[in-house]
Amino acid sequence: MMLRPLGRTGPQSSALGLGCMGMSDMYGPSDRAQSLATIDAAVQAGINLIDTGDFYGMGHNEMLIGEALKRHRRADLLLSVKFGAQRAPDGAFLGFDGRPQAVKASVAYSLKRLGVDHIDIYRPARLDPAVPIEETVGAIADLVKAGYVRHIGLSEVGAGTIRRAAAVHPIVDLQIEYSLISRGVEDKILPVCRELGIAITAYGVLSRGLISGHWTRSQATAGDFRAHSPRFQGENLDKNLALVEALRAVADARDATVAQIAIAWVLAQGGDIFPVIGARRPDRLDEALGALDLVLSAADLTAIEAAAPKGAAAGDRYAAAQMVMLDSER
Repeated sequence: MMLRPLGRTGPQSSALGLGCMGMSDMYGPSDRAQSLATIDAAVQAGINLIDTGDFYGMGHNEMLIGEALKRHRRADLLLSVKFGAQRAPDGAFLGFDGRPQAVKASVAYSLKRLGVDHIDIYRPARLDPAVPIEETVGAIADLVKAGYVRHIGLSEVGAGTIRRAAAVHPIVDLQIEYSLISRGVEDKILPVCRELGIAITAYGVLSRGLISGHWTRSQATAGDFRAHSPRFQGENLDKNLALVEALRAVADARDATVAQIAIAWVLAQGGDIFPVIGARRPDRLDEALGALDLVLSAADLTAIEAAAPKGAAAGDRYAAAQMVMLDSER
């Protein structure tokens, strides 16, 4: 596994990270044994970046990871935790809380659920519009000084917010959706991150399975985010699956899978881009790892661009009510 610095001031991270949200939430039922086996396989393959959020399954995901951690050396891993999303007993999202006292309370609960004495990268899940980012980041900086947090990250914020946050404390990475069909980061956000030495931990590199090459129209079930996602609806889905078939031709020419082509494309965008793979099963993780051996030529990149040009995706990446919460989209 390739290791490289996570931003100008961050730790050494594996080229791929493991995103664990789907093991507890958002994509319908999951299998505990498969989830634990996937985490184990990732660590054994050399992945050290493990990403979660305290609101994934409302604490379930952190407890799951805490169980897995008992079988591995804590010092070998980077735990990346998002906080701030507020949820009701029925799971509904209520908004975000970035107040300093909420930051410090959140980290206390996360440390307990994970069973660790520090979190490697701590980040607000979204910008709280009622709290200046300077206050939220300042509170995390206090936790860094106290030893409860090692590094500070951000998630789904725009260029202006990134600059303001970085003026308070060094930021190691920005977690944001980045894939062949979600390329908004390239216009303003990526240049600012590169100027400031901030890495990109890219989630949604397979667009929540849409461009994995495995998605079928009947897969979304009750409780699955994709049942309501614009890109998975009606004509949008038809258009997006046509892009997948165009990518499949490119993949076949390289004796690779569509998922491997999509992941390799993100990796090819720069050494400061770290795809976070949302695998829930060891076989899907193994497929993703195969992308590390897939070196794309200039001709490959041209063919991929022709198959899925920038802006070709049909539908927004979130429903309208969620899009307005994204500082990164303003």
